[in-house]
Amino acid sequence: MESVAKVLPGTVRVSSVPLGHPAVAPPDPRGRSEARALPPLDEYYNSLFTSLGPQHWWPGETPFEIIVGAILTQSTAWTNVELAIRNLRAAGVLSPAAIERVSSKRLEVLIRSSGYFRQKARKLKAFCQFLRREYRGSLRRMFQTPTIELRQKLLRVFGVGPETADSILLYAGQHPVFVVDAYTRRLLLRHGWIDETANYENVRWMFERHSPGNSPWFNEFHALIVNVGKRFCLRQEPLCSQCPLGRYREENR
Repeated sequence: MESVAKVLPGTVRVSSVPLGHPAVAPPDPRGRSEARALPPLDEYYNSLFTSLGPQHWWPGETPFEIIVGAILTQSTAWTNVELAIRNLRAAGVLSPAAIERVSSKRLEVLIRSSGYFRQKARKLKAFCQFLRREYRGSLRRMFQTPTIELRQKLLRVFGVGPETADSILLYAGQHPVFVVDAYTRRLLLRHGWIDETANYENVRWMFERHSPGNSPWFNEFHALIVNVGKRFCLRQEPLCSQCPLGRYREENR
């Protein structure tokens, strides 16, 4: 599906090259039969894309900037991250080597707007140290690593959990993984496809088994879900009657 063919300036373009995929599916989170194990993802996608259009995610001038954004966006709004990234760029500290060199105190000041700035400064330095130690500072070399192997390595880096690791893999490296966030869980929960106990890997597999290796589809779909989560599928008082997916909830699917 050529849903991300047009990319705005300042956005790193994705490719459709499959770089690996999990071999074994985790158990279905709701215990549904195989025929009912997946939501109508193609219908969801088509409805969202028709209504909302291409999202051009993730905003960033370079893969490393996307990685920095994925780390800084933890527990904060993107507008706060944008300010922190502008500060890093203006100070000449938006590269792996520069982040390693700069003092922790100075880094904390530059990213203060993103919140939890002491922890996030540690996380940025930890990632840059990992990149130098494992891949001699080369993102190209890092992203040539098979998806499953690289994901496991990223998850061992301080401050990189599943959502951050998958954001790095998908948006900075075009690896075919799906990013599960609070908006994704909320949407699937409200439509009855998961319950509160569904874990990250179960939800991720719903999308990855549906369209293996399709990184452009994962990219666009996740961005569309974020958009609908912010505008319609609100935490309290969701606007289902205005949502492009509202009719599917009425149909219990």
